[in-house]
Amino acid sequence: MYSPQEIEQRLTRRHFFGRIGTGLGTAALSSLLNPTLRASPAQFPARAKRIIYLFQSGAPSQLETLDYKPLLTKLHATELPDSIRGGQRLTGMTSGQKNFPVASSKFRFSQYGQSGGWFSELLSQVGGVADELCVIKSMFTEAINHDPAITFMQTGSQQPGRPSFGAWTSYGLGSENRELPEFVVLISKGTGLPNAQGLLSRLWGNGFLPSQHQGVKLRSQGDPILYISNPGGIDPKTRQTMIKGINELNLLEHDAIGDPEITARIAQYEMAYRMQSSVPELTDLSREPKQIFDLYGADARKPGTFASNCLLARRLAERGVRFIQLYHRGWDQHTNLPDHISKQCHDVDQPSAALIADLKQRGLLDDTLVVWAGEFGRTVYCQGKLESNNYGRDHHPRCFSIWMAGGGIKRGISFGETDDYSYNVIRDPVHVHDLQATLLHCLGIDHQRLTFKHQGRHYRLTDVHGQVVRPILA
Repeated sequence: MYSPQEIEQRLTRRHFFGRIGTGLGTAALSSLLNPTLRASPAQFPARAKRIIYLFQSGAPSQLETLDYKPLLTKLHATELPDSIRGGQRLTGMTSGQKNFPVASSKFRFSQYGQSGGWFSELLSQVGGVADELCVIKSMFTEAINHDPAITFMQTGSQQPGRPSFGAWTSYGLGSENRELPEFVVLISKGTGLPNAQGLLSRLWGNGFLPSQHQGVKLRSQGDPILYISNPGGIDPKTRQTMIKGINELNLLEHDAIGDPEITARIAQYEMAYRMQSSVPELTDLSREPKQIFDLYGADARKPGTFASNCLLARRLAERGVRFIQLYHRGWDQHTNLPDHISKQCHDVDQPSAALIADLKQRGLLDDTLVVWAGEFGRTVYCQGKLESNNYGRDHHPRCFSIWMAGGGIKRGISFGETDDYSYNVIRDPVHVHDLQATLLHCLGIDHQRLTFKHQGRHYRLTDVHGQVVRPILA
């Protein structure tokens, strides 16, 4: 195996100087070869060292979770006024409806903590940590369907092919732990809609960034990562010799053509070898005490559940992983919403609250930024027939709610406001690019300066948009 210094000595001057004009250039190359250096030195003091992003795929209804609208009880079953809908573009699932009856939430809301934040009974345990949370009720987006909306939240563009948020973070900050990837992905399937639409790997891809910045997905069955175990007849020493030989060939190819992806390939082979010991230790939860499993709930003992993944997220945070992305599927509730969302919230309520409490008791919450968000919201009007105990909600990009906690974010606050129908933002709108700019700011990065040159232009996560939401910063 080669040390980063040995690999650096073998790189040609031609390629080194050729990389200077590409994005962050020298710093990025130095980070690849010396993981103790950052690809993008922070432009100002960072409040967070890492992000745990709890993405709720399918779009939770803000009306049943975080955006309390008591007036809707009186307005239930009345027609949504045209003045509220304002000619908004609708999806093909409701554009043909003749009526748009208001559906009030059937779930109770209560105030929690000294901050008095309003949370649904479905998220009562999240409400229990209300004084740690910043709830943004005025998020809005541009996409009206799932794939472009999720892609927009994860990459800053509705079009596929751009680097994911985690890849940008990996590229911008480098690694705190040479034994694990900088960007790790965990996926769980919700009980509300267990057969919900899948997730495409490009959501955690590197796009046009060097390939070592793509997310590494941990599996819940078999080997945590494919091919991490040696095949029969191959011992660790033999594996080490094989990788050294492969890297020799890669270095020869690099000297010949100077392709930057060759250095990425070398780094990935080295990382794969180190993960053969670090990943099994990471995913072995047998040494976690009973009180921790009790904190996260019974599902924490079941690999692949949201609860188990939240516990793994804490272990990854302890080990210095920069970006930890959890995806929880099953929130696309066009029909039978009361039943489906009850099950989904049961999946995430206790583990999400436990993650906050666990990070705090270990002194990790101050420098770990936790985000809980979907891709858009849900309509106040019912999709299809409104029944006494049953209703559904269509996609709604005009407003949705998220929460954040930890490094760099104010505690115990609610930010932004929607109208009485939770249909339009009426105070402090927060665009998707604003959220992305704010998260990068907490990591100490100016979103306008984290760029990469590709096909003749400089790209960034926030494109040419985005403003840091300073009122929510601690």
